[in-house]
Amino acid sequence: MTNPVDTPELPDGAIGVLATKPRNQWLDVWDQFKTHKGAMAGLIFFVFIVAAVYLGPFLWTLDPGYIDIRSRNQGPSWAHPFGADQLGRDILARMLAGGRVSISVGLTAMGLSLVVGTFIGVIAGYWKRLDGLLMRLTDLFLALPLLPLLLVIIMLFRDPLRAVLGLEAGIFTLIVFVIGITSWMQTARIVRGDVLALKEREYVLAARSIGTPSRRVVSRHILPNILSPIMVSATLGIATAIITESSLSFLGLGFPPDYPTWGRLLFDAKDMIQQYPERVVWPGLAISLTVLAVNYIGDGLRDALDPRIRGR
Repeated sequence: MTNPVDTPELPDGAIGVLATKPRNQWLDVWDQFKTHKGAMAGLIFFVFIVAAVYLGPFLWTLDPGYIDIRSRNQGPSWAHPFGADQLGRDILARMLAGGRVSISVGLTAMGLSLVVGTFIGVIAGYWKRLDGLLMRLTDLFLALPLLPLLLVIIMLFRDPLRAVLGLEAGIFTLIVFVIGITSWMQTARIVRGDVLALKEREYVLAARSIGTPSRRVVSRHILPNILSPIMVSATLGIATAIITESSLSFLGLGFPPDYPTWGRLLFDAKDMIQQYPERVVWPGLAISLTVLAVNYIGDGLRDALDPRIRGR
């Protein structure tokens, strides 16, 4: 006997086929992400700032290194919307160039940190005999004073890398490597915890019981199921890398003076903050809003990827 509650009524003589549209996990994630107003605002701003710094030079074609003594210390105008610095260089052009460097460093360093952290976290969580050693190594890196360590490494290896790779490529490679290799620890801890839980699940135990190689178990059953924390960690890693690069440049240990970054622009403006406070506002605002936007994106991803919240 058919339950009338479970079966919808059809017109007399009609034959109906009930079909349920399959749900897509990533569409569910996007639907949940869209409900987070802060995350959506952060995503819109981050897309805008990335488009501005990478596509802006095609619209605003002034050379960020061009010196025009006649425009030195000029305030905002049609010719220089953000003004000009003490050498007459256009601040808007330098802001766009600095944004390209800072965001490129953030994305690249985040990628390196993510690879190292995920690799160590998976090995520590899946192969128990290596867990203690790798976690003590993680604790050692967490205990190191980060900023003094960065300063020492940059001072020791800046000139040799500059001689091998060139000025810009050498400094970029060194800063990305230093930031990436000193910021993987939180990712490793998060990934390790998830792997420890996943490797006791029924489908993983079943795969191991039929003799599936460990590498295949990890690649097919473990890694796809830890993408959520990795993606959240990635967004937060971008923010950390941007702040670290800006701090190094502000201390004069990042890129050279004629190579603008947001941190370098702050460093150049600090001595003239009384006369021209807007020169500090532009790069400071760019760093703050970009980092805030990325953090909001991370919060939105964390909520959207949590099945307990997504299922509400």
